[in-house]
Amino acid sequence: MNSSWRKGELTLILLYGVVFFTSFINYSLQLSHRHHANLEGLRLGWIAGQLEDASDSQWRNFRSNLPILTTVFGIFTLVANILRAYYRLKGKGMSVVWLSISLIYLSYLHEACIIFILSIASANFVLVKIFGRTKYFSFILWGFNLSFLLCNRVYEGYSFSSIGQGLAYLDNFRGTFRWHICFNFVILRMISFGLDYHWANCVSRIDRKKHIQRCDLCASGKTCYLILQERSVQNDKFSFTIYLCYLVYAPLYIAGPVVSFNAFASQLDIPQKNYSLRGVAWYGFRWVFSMFVMEIMTHFFYYNAFAISGLWKELSPFEVFIIGYGVLNFMWLKFSLIWRYFRFWSLISGIETPENMPSCINNCNNLESFWKNWHASFNKWLVRYLYIPLGGSRRKLLNVWAVFTFVAIWHDLEWKLLSWAWLTCIFFIPEMIVKSAANSLKVESALGEFVYREISAVASAITITCLMVANLVGFVVGPSGINWLISGFLQEDGPVTLAVLFFSFYVATKFMFQVSDFRQKKRHQS
Repeated sequence: MNSSWRKGELTLILLYGVVFFTSFINYSLQLSHRHHANLEGLRLGWIAGQLEDASDSQWRNFRSNLPILTTVFGIFTLVANILRAYYRLKGKGMSVVWLSISLIYLSYLHEACIIFILSIASANFVLVKIFGRTKYFSFILWGFNLSFLLCNRVYEGYSFSSIGQGLAYLDNFRGTFRWHICFNFVILRMISFGLDYHWANCVSRIDRKKHIQRCDLCASGKTCYLILQERSVQNDKFSFTIYLCYLVYAPLYIAGPVVSFNAFASQLDIPQKNYSLRGVAWYGFRWVFSMFVMEIMTHFFYYNAFAISGLWKELSPFEVFIIGYGVLNFMWLKFSLIWRYFRFWSLISGIETPENMPSCINNCNNLESFWKNWHASFNKWLVRYLYIPLGGSRRKLLNVWAVFTFVAIWHDLEWKLLSWAWLTCIFFIPEMIVKSAANSLKVESALGEFVYREISAVASAITITCLMVANLVGFVVGPSGINWLISGFLQEDGPVTLAVLFFSFYVATKFMFQVSDFRQKKRHQS
């Protein structure tokens, strides 16, 4: 395809993008202004007397606790780095420092409930050390951790009175944060420790020479996260002190990002060098800018308040799409800010973790790329510890069901989340089949390339539409709203709305192709 055609196509795409987003912003402002009196979770904000959308409890709690969190983590990282530099501490010494700091942190968060955390963690450590080198260890480890994942939620973190009346008084000291919510991340770490120990003497799954040819970071002499994750640490690193430090490491304890035991333990010895001091400072500045964008969004666009207030039933199909698309962008920005905040403090402390949101949500044109760029550290964890052990790409059509069911249960025991997970799996199947067929197709002529590109754009538009439907069910209308959603899009203006959405996603996909072409051209030139 010649360059003049692509330049003309890009011009038309950009013009449509300006019209689309101008209309989207205008509709969003009108909806927020027209319905604000009936929305739940709004409060007086600080920008020009505007109301602020504080309906999301997770974001509201994070934002209100930012000053104390920043003060606490500032002190923690300062103390840890001073002790590391003064005493020249390595892995074992730094594990003691961070374990001590983190236990103080957990004692404030959970008070007496820290007993539950340490008891389950200790039992898991003993289980790993006894059965870790046996053939069926994976089944034992997963069975143990899944049991606690479910029981923690069913029994709401347990009560001391259920153990014995002599301990009932401890139920008055449960802390400010529910321990069993944070423990979901601890379970991922316990499984990571167990399987990294189990695989410690196995040959690495990646060819280092071939990897260096593909990885710019490793080619420059540094070490990327994949190498840190796949490279086994020495047996003395699988000690109880380092293990417990890994489970409760303060900067990552509440929300992650998820880091494997191998990567964590190796960076306790040698702090990360991929980010310079200037690089970390720039990372922090970008976070501040993103925080400002979030403040603008919550003061002028009340997407999440619409979702939790149930007012979507009074809206047209197009307006429901606006709310659904807005909620998705709100969630992306919310999680991006939370995860990058904790990752920032971890980087300062010398531990690099995967970036959870490496790409903008609006720059993903298929389900696979979407999930590789949404909670990416969790995705890497799932691939290493669940997807590959289940058979990887050889059983891909079956494995996605196991993976997404676990993802839903890990988040919470709700039918809404299971519905979202299974809908995603259903939408995943045709994409995998089409992608497999496309990979075997060889395009040689310019006409063939054009047709292939158009078919790919249409297929991607269908995928994005399916993704929007899955997220509308998961985070806006719920499973009970599926019938309403179907009937709404069968009304008079429903088909027109679907056509406009589909064409918009098609145009967006063509823009993503243009961006991908530009990056490839730039990579070849360098």
